[in-house]
Amino acid sequence: MIHATAIVDPKAELDSSVSVGPYTVIGAGVRIGAGTSVGPHCVIEGPTTIGRDNKIFQFASLGAAPQDKKYAGEPTQLIVGDRNTIREFCTMNRGTVQDDGITSLGDDNWIMAYVHLAHDCKVGNRVIMANNAQLAGHVHVGDWAILGGFTAVHQFVHIGAHSMTGLGSILFQDLPPFIMAAGNIAEARSFNLEGLKRRGFTPEQLNAVKQMYRLLYRRGLTVEQAQIEMAGLQASHPEARDTIQLMLDFLKTATRGILR
Repeated sequence: MIHATAIVDPKAELDSSVSVGPYTVIGAGVRIGAGTSVGPHCVIEGPTTIGRDNKIFQFASLGAAPQDKKYAGEPTQLIVGDRNTIREFCTMNRGTVQDDGITSLGDDNWIMAYVHLAHDCKVGNRVIMANNAQLAGHVHVGDWAILGGFTAVHQFVHIGAHSMTGLGSILFQDLPPFIMAAGNIAEARSFNLEGLKRRGFTPEQLNAVKQMYRLLYRRGLTVEQAQIEMAGLQASHPEARDTIQLMLDFLKTATRGILR
C-alpha cells in the first residue's frame, strides 16, 4: 500500500489500509485514518491529522508552515476530516498561535485543483471550492457553501452556510448565508434558490430566505433594522425558525461588515 519510492517518517502514524503513491513524503507528526489514499508527489508535514476515506491527489502540499511572518515555529496543526476529495496542487497550511493554532477542513468536501487554505482557516462540511479558489488567513466557510473558480477571499472574512460565489469573485466583507454573490469587488446578486431546493428546503423555508434577502438588499434598511425585522419573521414562519436563526446568528458575529 506504500510505494517503494515514498518516504514515510517513522514518527508518522498511518492506518494499515492507507495507500501512498510514488515519491510522496510524509513527515513526523502526521496521522492518517483508514481508507485514505495519498497520490504521488505529495508532501504532508506535521502536526497534521487526516481522517478516514479521503482522496488526496498528486502534488498536494498539506500541513506546511503558515505563510505568516509572525510564525516562529510553534507546534500548530492542520486537521482534515473524513471523505474529502482534495485535487491536484492544493495547499493547506497549519494554523498560528495568534488564532487557535488550527487550520481545519471538515467532512465530505470537494476541493478542486490549486485551491489554497491559508493559516487558521475553518472550512465546514459539504463545501465545494472550484479550481483556484483562494482563502487568506482566518477565513471561515460555512457548510454547503460553493466558491466558484478563482474566488479570492480576504483574511478574516466569514462565508455563510449555503452561500455561493461566481467565477472570479473577490470578497472583502462577510457573505451571509444563502446569498449568491459575484464580481470584483463582489456584490450580492440573489439568493441560492436552486441549491436550497436540492437540499430539501421546504416552501416555507424558501419563502423565509426570500424575505430575509429582501430585508437585507431590497428595502434600504440598515443591517440592524433588517435583523429586527427578521426576528419578527420567526413568529410568522415557525417551520423556518432555525433557518432564520442561522442568518441572525451570522449577522450578530459578522466582523468585517456584510457584503452588500
